[in-house]
Amino acid sequence: MHFLLTRTWGLLLICASTANAQPDALLSWMDGQAQTLLDQRERRIASIQTKQEAEKHKASVRRKLLESIGGLPSYDGPLHARVTGRLMAGTHTIEKVIFESLPGFYITANVYKPNSPGKYPAVLIPAGHTQEGKPEPQIVAANLASKGFLALTYDPIGQGEREQTYLPQLGRALSGGGGNEHLELGARSILSGQSVARYFIFDAKRAVDYLVNRPDVDAERIAVTGCSGGGAIAAYAAVFDARFKAAAAGCFINSFRTMFTGPTADSEMSPPRFLANGMDMADLFESSAPLPWLMMATTGDYFTPDGARSVYQEVERWYSVYGARDRLQFFVGEGPHGTPKESREQIYKWMIRWLKDGNGDPTDKAVKLFNHHDLQVTDSGHVDQEPGSRKLWQIIDEEYRKNKKKRSVAEMVDALRKLGVSASGRAPSVETITQVNGKDFRTEQIRFDGEAGVRLNAKLYVPYGDGRKPAIVVVEEKRLPVPLFVQRSQSTEAVCEALAKAGQIVLELEQRDSPAANEGRPFLGNWVTNERADLIGRNLPAMRAHDILIAAGVLAARGDVEATAISGYARGAKGFWLLAAAAVDQRLRKIWLDRTPWSFEAGLGAPLMSHLFDVLIPGFALHWDFHDLVEALGTRRVFWTDPANWTNQVVFPGGPYRYRYVGESEDSLLAEFLR
Repeated sequence: MHFLLTRTWGLLLICASTANAQPDALLSWMDGQAQTLLDQRERRIASIQTKQEAEKHKASVRRKLLESIGGLPSYDGPLHARVTGRLMAGTHTIEKVIFESLPGFYITANVYKPNSPGKYPAVLIPAGHTQEGKPEPQIVAANLASKGFLALTYDPIGQGEREQTYLPQLGRALSGGGGNEHLELGARSILSGQSVARYFIFDAKRAVDYLVNRPDVDAERIAVTGCSGGGAIAAYAAVFDARFKAAAAGCFINSFRTMFTGPTADSEMSPPRFLANGMDMADLFESSAPLPWLMMATTGDYFTPDGARSVYQEVERWYSVYGARDRLQFFVGEGPHGTPKESREQIYKWMIRWLKDGNGDPTDKAVKLFNHHDLQVTDSGHVDQEPGSRKLWQIIDEEYRKNKKKRSVAEMVDALRKLGVSASGRAPSVETITQVNGKDFRTEQIRFDGEAGVRLNAKLYVPYGDGRKPAIVVVEEKRLPVPLFVQRSQSTEAVCEALAKAGQIVLELEQRDSPAANEGRPFLGNWVTNERADLIGRNLPAMRAHDILIAAGVLAARGDVEATAISGYARGAKGFWLLAAAAVDQRLRKIWLDRTPWSFEAGLGAPLMSHLFDVLIPGFALHWDFHDLVEALGTRRVFWTDPANWTNQVVFPGGPYRYRYVGESEDSLLAEFLR
């Protein structure tokens, strides 16, 4: 008995932790900005009335998309395609195929080919977010083959035989799955000035290159279809590849009107600054107009039918401008996220209409199914064993080093200020919520504005005694539900208490955040909130550095604080925020970084980077690194203990770092910092 195994990753699990959560203050604030951007876009789209205006807008969207993803790879070398095996399935044969997208970057695919001789129309089918990859759409592929099409399914990056963090010793991907790999690779791409979407789109282009070079494919009749993540790849590929003559996609279509606070897509589906660049989901379909498009949804999907319908209605008006209303169709199938039988039949009907002149039977029929092991292309089930095989992190690192261009520290400081890392003007008014008197100091829960509409919470530790005292901003740390995040204590509370006992006024700052969005998935941190901020043209690490300076301003405005003696303390990746804050503001006279990663460049040359989203300033690593931030402090002191790599392990890169001895107490480090 043959069966299809699926372990769903990606979109379904991404939205699960946030779908029922109440919107928090930061999310509501960002959503307000998102809706304003969408209002502005809506007015621009409504003003387009002619085909000439539409073509101008399409060119603008394509240009902005290309710029945001860092362009597509220019490689046009040989595919080195070969067939590694075949499966017989009655009406069709399945060829196991492998070819190169980039040199050493292999794509594993299955080609469903009719058994009768001929030259066939072809349909490309990128898989959705199942860990097994290419077997996921095999019912569609097999039915298409039985109807006289040649269908190609393939493993997207991080799925099937293309897992990017697979460890033979574990027998699994270290990251936990394809969705995690998409995001981790997405973060390092953005840091180096690109988007991982460029590689997903390029894979689809190379798959079309493979199809048009097959003697049994009619190169003038090629289409693309996909569901969920596969649907997104189909939509982006159609924008940039004019060889498609028809397209169908579903279970990802939605306007950011509803999607911004709802299900959030992986990095390959969310180009940087998408909303800030004046775009919404409809732009993908409008930019490929008048390509025949079947837009689909399902009744029980978290990408709701109503949200999909609103996108369709805008695209429908757009197609009317082209006089091509008959080239657009919308269909809602019964069922959850996926491609139910009635939706599959709509796909067959659409492909028959546009690629076979309407001649064919669209009925979905029972087909022989194979499990993912049957369909694997390589002997081992992993492309790692192929000659010269490379991982995407290596390709990203290669691109980073090729494009790297050193800029001055002064330019870095200016760039940080442009991102909003500043604290000019008067300190905000402070609201005291509670106050508790202790033995050596009192504590106060306080609240103040980081910027208009953003309320920050903090805890003050105020030692008893008269006169002005030195003060310190401590970036709050709490226990993180993330494997391999090694810390010496569960929170910063003990450090704050020790500092207060030593005579420091301490402000323990709670970072602006959307806590409900943090799923605690390995290595990623709160990627959702960082991605949402980027979509609207804001940068969360820069906003958090700004908040540190606001907190320093709150301290400086107090009558009991010595304004020339304010320092800062942060752990882990949060040390980047503190460094950025100190780089642009002289009021932070010295800082203490504990277990903070020491180098972007070193991390990009390694296979895994943890919590990178929390320090993600687009393109920053192309021009600067942590040492540039330290240099910006000049003669001010940086006390850096136990520098770490990007899996939170202490490293010894050389330099003026301070390392703990085994069993050394925190008291000695504290005394050393305060001297």
